[in-house]
Amino acid sequence: MHSLPATTLQLPSFLHGPSIAIKSKTKAEGRRCGKQYQLNGTLPQPRELRRVAPNEVVFTHDVVDFQDQLPAWRLYMLPEVMMTLYDVDEKNHRHLGNLYETTFRETAWGALFFALSGRAPESAERIALRLQAVLRFWDSLQHGRYLHKKLNTFMTLEELMTDACGWAMDAWSPEGGASVCARFSVAAERMARATREECAETILRQLPRILPFADRHRITHPQVVMDSTAWREHLATLDAAEFERISAVRPGAVLQRLYIWDRQLDLQ
Repeated sequence: MHSLPATTLQLPSFLHGPSIAIKSKTKAEGRRCGKQYQLNGTLPQPRELRRVAPNEVVFTHDVVDFQDQLPAWRLYMLPEVMMTLYDVDEKNHRHLGNLYETTFRETAWGALFFALSGRAPESAERIALRLQAVLRFWDSLQHGRYLHKKLNTFMTLEELMTDACGWAMDAWSPEGGASVCARFSVAAERMARATREECAETILRQLPRILPFADRHRITHPQVVMDSTAWREHLATLDAAEFERISAVRPGAVLQRLYIWDRQLDLQ
């Protein structure tokens, strides 16, 4: 596919319409992707891209989509394509998911979706690739107006990315910068080349900001799991896969690790 002009934002036509129509179109797209994958192991580009008009809004999360019978751009429904694609090879859904992401992260709409999605894996390396993809399409994506998790709050790209991915700036570009775009660029570069030791130090540095959000009702060993010194020792015990899941330092992932650790202490 040719690069999209930076003066417009275009999305696949299967993401526009009432919710029920998009569901039908995305499933059809998933079946089309599945057929090509079975033929040659690749995925086809969407048949039609449509320009997002200046007065149109792109829904990036279903929590604010209360009038799903009305036509709209619904980027958050992209997983319907992926779920239907997985039907062609259920045992290899992880491979198919990675293939879909790497293929369509090279589009403006795919880059934005995967940056916002919170889909596993969320290693520092993967998040860096997602942020760098958004940065490549920054000019084009700036032509969108977005609705994310706040009702009737229309967001610019800068506001959307700060709301959804600001944690990455806080963790990896804490000194600030000239612009949101510049800070994400610095954060992505640092995440891309971060060693395990650098990721661990970043986690420890962010713990004072993350731990206050822990649900105390889910914790039975707060004297351990809320202690930064104990965290340093705990991080050293994690295997590569366990550490990778929290290496990007997304607060939700770090808290999930905390709850797992707390349950493990119950078994000791």
